[in-house]
Amino acid sequence: MAPRQSVLPLTYRAFFLIIEPISALVGAFYAHFRQDEYLAMTTHASSPVPFGTSIVLSQLANLYLLFALNEALVLRSTGDLRVWKTVLFVLLVADFGHLYSVSGLGSWVYWDVTRWNAIDFGNVLFVYLGASMRIAFLAGVGLGVPAKSKKAA
Repeated sequence: MAPRQSVLPLTYRAFFLIIEPISALVGAFYAHFRQDEYLAMTTHASSPVPFGTSIVLSQLANLYLLFALNEALVLRSTGDLRVWKTVLFVLLVADFGHLYSVSGLGSWVYWDVTRWNAIDFGNVLFVYLGASMRIAFLAGVGLGVPAKSKKAA
């Protein structure tokens, strides 16, 4: 049986196929090519990037690239809601991991926008937006999918 194809709402398609992959590519660019700036903004401290940290930042850049390609190309290749929901669920788990990864800065990083720099907006606010979009999609918001009815016992 062929997978059920759907025409997904423009908001989801624009965010998941264009906006978020471009954002991930920007993160990859900074993590690989502008490591001093990336690390200083992430840690809120300025210091030269040690060799080992440079390697790890390049690996992070590769993961951002994977994220961008996976989301943009895999989701673009199908309208099957099962595939979209699976990919977006995995990315939602990654969102929570990403938010946890900045916890060492202190709880302020999650709410005190007056202390945020450019990367904090990406690491927190944009992740909040992405997670919210994924939760809405997984909940069926705007998909026109009828709610499952309870079967009589």
